[in-house]
Amino acid sequence: MLDGKPVGLAHFLFHRSCWHRNSICYLQDLFADPDVRGQGIGRALIEAVYARANAEKAEEVYWMTQDFNANARKLYDRIGGKTPFIVYQKTF
Repeated sequence: MLDGKPVGLAHFLFHRSCWHRNSICYLQDLFADPDVRGQGIGRALIEAVYARANAEKAEEVYWMTQDFNANARKLYDRIGGKTPFIVYQKTF
């Protein structure tokens, strides 16, 4: 919220993983209104997800982004760690 107006959202979910004892948190969607980007909204949303995941005793928070999403990746590079994984999928 900025001046009482919603300006962003984050969808996240917790799930089990064969690599962790506790659940992990997938940040599925992050959106900040284009009019307020660069003002810390995305960071605040991610930090809120981090806080919730920590409270739930999740072992990690992770998300994906497109390689050409340069503006968002500047933020992600500061507050998260880039993994060496490449994502494959088959769409039906």
